[in-house]
Amino acid sequence: MNVHHILIDDSKPEHRELSICRTGTINRVRLGDSGYRAYATLGIDAHDYASLFHYGIVGACNNLPFVSESGNGLDSWDEAYLPNGNLRSLNNIIGEAAGKIDPEKEETILLGWQDKPAAIAWLRRIDPQKFLGFIETLIGFIEESEQGGYDMEFIL
Repeated sequence: MNVHHILIDDSKPEHRELSICRTGTINRVRLGDSGYRAYATLGIDAHDYASLFHYGIVGACNNLPFVSESGNGLDSWDEAYLPNGNLRSLNNIIGEAAGKIDPEKEETILLGWQDKPAAIAWLRRIDPQKFLGFIETLIGFIEESEQGGYDMEFIL
């Protein structure tokens, strides 16, 4: 079988439109509000989204009691909530996982593949320094949320 390997390039609109090129959002919310309101938002670009899964951070965070519509906790293609009382633990888990990342080791990961109409393997290059910059921003966002008494909503 002849498989084409395509490296995702976020500067190409046709790559950004692929379903394999996922992004996400983290919102600061109050679960007790009578209506939905996001008090602040942190976007997750496609590179950092893939990195969250590649480095096992999403899986590690599922040790916390996320509430999700699917019942799967924090997962791709889902919406999950985490109450304020768990935000410090969330930051600890993220910080511990980030501490295991080698900032000098760029990697190319397999995002997915298709067999038809042509065999294609979709790849993404992971820049650990860029991702660690995102993690630093995320940790600050979570700390501010905890101090402000907010809960968090993850739309992955």
